[in-house]
Amino acid sequence: MANYQNATELSKLTLGKSTQYCSEYTADLLQGVPRSLNRDDLALNQSNLPFVGEDVWYGYELSWLNNKGKPVVAVAEFRFACTSENIVESKSFKLYLNSFNQTRFASVKEVEQILAKDLSKIAGAQANVSLFGVDHCPALDIATKKDSCFCIDGEDISIDNYQYDAKLLATAQDKTEDSQVEEYLVSHLLKSNCLITNQPDWASVYIHYRGKAIDHSAL
Repeated sequence: MANYQNATELSKLTLGKSTQYCSEYTADLLQGVPRSLNRDDLALNQSNLPFVGEDVWYGYELSWLNNKGKPVVAVAEFRFACTSENIVESKSFKLYLNSFNQTRFASVKEVEQILAKDLSKIAGAQANVSLFGVDHCPALDIATKKDSCFCIDGEDISIDNYQYDAKLLATAQDKTEDSQVEEYLVSHLLKSNCLITNQPDWASVYIHYRGKAIDHSAL
């Protein structure tokens, strides 16, 4: 596989190199690798392949901000036909998806359309993109108490502070001072960054508590 091992296209990739994470949408992070690097050595004609198929990728931690600055999360499914000119180099793909984290978009549909446009351009063929809520993704089957939990992610709030701040917590104002409640709550918006690589990580947090009611917007 001499063509593949000595290809100048591979030397230009970020793969294997130290990289800074970008949290503002940057389409230029995407890098493509020609499928021909492997297929030429196998004498495969791109216009007359002896097989059919597609590449299916999943992004389990896609996130961005809505117009009010509140994080939105989704599981993304990407489909590329085997006849596309390029595959998307995986590290650049991950860096690109992470660049959405602190960028505001008007809707899920807008994000879906931007992803499809950028990925189609780098692949050299139409990329099909589908975004799913964490609780509605066919590829994500997590055994949880989700049916008995109330998801607080739908709170219509504005956010401008993305750092840890315990002072944000507050009790619900519509409850009497001595009222006690028991709640099962869930949020899919817990985000942290690795102390070594600064790579973002997402998680779902489940909260079961008894006591004074916690204000859901503050939480």
